[in-house]
Order: sequence, then structure tokens, then C-alpha cells
Amino acid sequence: MRFGPVALDDAGGAYLAHSVRVATAGKPRIFKKGRRLGADDIAALRAAGIAQVIAARLDPGDVHEDEAARRLAEACAGEGLAVTAPFTGRCNLVAEGRGLLLLDAARVDRINQLDEAITIATLPAFDAVEPRRMAATVKIIPLAADGAALQRAIAIAGEGGALARLARFVPTRAALIQTRIDGMKESILDNTVAVTRDRLAAADSSLIEPDLRCAHDAAALAAALDQALAAGPDIVLIAGASAIVDRRDTLPAAIEAAGGRIEHFGMPVDPGNLMLVGALTRTDRDVPVLGLPGCARSPKLNGFDWVLQRLIARVPVRRTDIMAMGVGGLLKEIASRPQPRDKAVEESEAAVVKAPHAPRIAAVVLAAGQSRRMGAENKLLAPLDGVAMVRRVAETVCASGVSEVVAVTGHEHAAVADALAGLPVKLVHNPDFAQGLSTSVRTGLGIVSAEADGALVQLGDMPDIRSDTLDRLIAAFNPAEGRAICIPTFNGRRGNPVLWGRRFFDDLAQVRGDSGGRQILADYAELICEVGTDDPGILMDVDTPEALAAIRRRSA
Repeated sequence: MRFGPVALDDAGGAYLAHSVRVATAGKPRIFKKGRRLGADDIAALRAAGIAQVIAARLDPGDVHEDEAARRLAEACAGEGLAVTAPFTGRCNLVAEGRGLLLLDAARVDRINQLDEAITIATLPAFDAVEPRRMAATVKIIPLAADGAALQRAIAIAGEGGALARLARFVPTRAALIQTRIDGMKESILDNTVAVTRDRLAAADSSLIEPDLRCAHDAAALAAALDQALAAGPDIVLIAGASAIVDRRDTLPAAIEAAGGRIEHFGMPVDPGNLMLVGALTRTDRDVPVLGLPGCARSPKLNGFDWVLQRLIARVPVRRTDIMAMGVGGLLKEIASRPQPRDKAVEESEAAVVKAPHAPRIAAVVLAAGQSRRMGAENKLLAPLDGVAMVRRVAETVCASGVSEVVAVTGHEHAAVADALAGLPVKLVHNPDFAQGLSTSVRTGLGIVSAEADGALVQLGDMPDIRSDTLDRLIAAFNPAEGRAICIPTFNGRRGNPVLWGRRFFDDLAQVRGDSGGRQILADYAELICEVGTDDPGILMDVDTPEALAAIRRRSA
């Protein structure tokens, strides 16, 4: 890759290394880093008095950053991990469900040591992840990667199965036995039930209730184990009134008396040291039995969580696995943290350690218009290949990576709703649709989930739009990096839909008539990201009978 100053006359096809801000017709315009310069761009830069730019040109064998990131991410992603669309050389692996991240750390290290341009960052192995959480990210540092180095990285990623995959939590039924001694408060046992129930629910699992309670002696506990097994649990949990201090203590003795065996006692995780792992053998299978450390009565993370999560994800837990948990196993409070824990500090720390999630982007499909330029026909109901236009648009949106779809109806709302029947779309009627498109935008954004980070505002009369174009807009969205409004372009021309960050929802709600968000775009030019696409559908809406006929000819 050649990098450095390039005269504007020679810059066609080069990629900008740094953003350039200019004024065009008195309005600010930003040419973002990574933009491939076309003839119109060069003309605009020349008109602004720019004579040269810092740019990169790809050599034969180089692979553009986005394509390189996509190829490597797809080679790394195994079961349960989705690959997002690449943008600015980054491609993320996102959890498709709830479970544990399984990694081959040695292969990650080998890839990162190949070439400084090629990097992979992951969450720690065996981290519990929620749906849509980022599990890993592939980032190409410069604007292109060497093709040969990329191929070596892809080959390493493909050695011996997937480099990264998600072990989904399998709904599991757990029996809880608690022992007690004289003077022990029932409230302690009740609290343990509640904490255990919540712990299991976080891993899509449940507690068989009621729990069993017995005296803290081996004979009584062995009888309780037989009773617990009669309920057919997947796991048996034992919370002893007194901590286990030896393999010959009450809990392990009871497990052996019930016909079970002890796999391992103790673990290099603190809190959680006094953990016991055993099994009760039955004719058809072994039922794992866990003797809980005292800290398991608290909801705070401890070694019990690490073992329980693996068992629920059906990941084997051997003695050697437990013995290998020492690095990173110090989970106790440290002196630099305030004692007792301050709630605000806890929340701030949780925000830091929590894995980032892929942007949750809703889509608002505007399907309320009167189609005045179409005559008597409602264009949204016009059939294209036997499917109503609005349904074709909605199907495309649903096939993208959006987190939810809201469709705003108005004119002929019952017929439009019927056309969308069966799709995973939330319908909302806009009674003020005749007052302009802005009323539909306001209505749709008003019912977007609070968890959404932003929303694509999609016109219902753009049947040629592609779902991968929407995915590319979502991949570009990153307010922290100045990309809070994402607009697709084709051959340098802006189109639709526009992705708006949540911070603009209130501003959009103030817009009136059919002006859309043009003034907001002008006010926040520095936060706009133009996303180049090869999709001409972003420029094509159907406003006239002639446009509809042209669409039908192309579809034939």
C-alpha cells in the first residue's frame, strides 16, 4: 500500500487517510477518513481550494480493510456467533443467544503475531454473554491488509474447528438441598433459595421447588439426595450449614453414602475456594452434584458461578479445568475499592466490565402516505411479483440486523396492516398522516423500545433497497467515533434510509410537515457519516405510475 501526499489531480480512486472539512455553497461538508475519492469528490475539493490530500493507494495483492476484516471474521466465527457488516476495517462477532464464549486463545495469539495490520480482540474465554453482545472484534489497522498475511491468518483461524463459538445455555432443572444446624435462621435458607433461583434464571434455567432441608449429618443428607433425584434434576446443589473443609467432611461423605463419587474438592478461585464437585451415578447417566461454598449464598460473582455456567452450557468440567481457573480467579474485594461497596461505584464498575453490545437499531417503516401522485392507486399496496410493495420493503427490513421493526400506517391503514400480516412488525396508526411525513416519523419513534440506540427511518415505497445495505449502515453507526447519523450514498449521491442516533429523536419529533430532518442534518454535519454502497435502490422511491412501471419491468 502506498501512503502519503497525493496531488488532487492524481487522487482519483485513492482512499483518504484523514478527514477533510470544506465549505460547499456556504455549507460545511466533511469527507471522512477512508472515503474512496470519485470525480465529484475531487471537483468539490478543488472548488474548496484543496490542492492535495493525504491518501492511500492499494497495491496488487492488498485487500481493502473492510473486505479483509469480513473474510477473517467469517473464518473465526463458529456456531452461535454472527458476523456484522464491516466498516472502517472493523467486523464484530456478536452472540446470537445467551451462553459461554469458547475460544482457542493460542490461535488468537498466533494471528495477532502475524502482522501488525491484522488484529483480533476477544472477551475472556468462558465469559457469559447475552444476546447481541460483542464477543470479539476483528480490526484491520491501516486502510488495507497484505493479502498473503491475511490468507495465513484465515488458515490459522480454520485449523481444528472454529476459533470462537458460543456454547448456548441449555435450560436446566436444579434441585437445591440445604442442611441446617440448631439456631440457624430460616431466613438465611429462604434467602439462599431466592439467590439460587435468580442465578439459574440468568442462565435460562430453573430451580425445582420447594428446596429440601435436612439436618447437617451424612445420613440425613444422603436420604435427601435420594429424594432430590426422584424429581429428575439435571444438577443437584447442596448448600451446607457449615463449610466443607475436607474430602471426608459431611457433604462429601453423604454423596458417597448415596452411591456417588467426589470428582474434585477446592478451586483456585477466591471467593469460591471451598467448592466441591461430585456426581451421582444412575443407570442412564451421571447427575452432577455441587457442594456450594458459603459465598454462593450471595449474588456476587464467585467460583460457583464459573462451574455452574459451564455445566448449564454442557461444557465438561474436569479436575484439570478447575485447577486451571487460578489466573483471573481473584474475585475478592481489593483495598482500593471502598468498603462497604458504594452503589454508584458498583454501577460504574459494572459499566466498565460489561461487554459492549452491537448497536440495537430499530427500523421505522413509513407506510401512512396518501400516494397523491399515483392517482387512485395506493402505491404501497401495488403488487410486485405478487407481493404488496410495502410488504416487500418490510421483508427486506426484517431480514437485516435491526432489533425491531415498527410500521406506521395511516391512509387505508386496515389494508396496509393486512399486507403486513404475519411479519414480526409492530403496527402503529398515525391519525394525523395527512399533515405530513414528519407526523409518521414522530409516531413511529414514539413506540421504539427504550433499549434501541437508534433507528433507521425507512420509506415504504423503496422496494429495491437491499438488507445488506441496512446492515452496512448499522455497522457504521458509532456515536463515540462521531458517526451518530448514517446516510447511504450511491456514486456520491445521498439516499435513504437514514439511521438516526437516539439523541436526535426529540429533535425529529419537533419537525413539522414533509421537510424530514434536513435542518437537523445541516446543524449536525460533523456527526454525519456517509456510507458508500453499490445499491442503487437507496435512490429509488416510487412516486408516479411511470416509476412503478419501471420497477415492475426490472422485476420481470
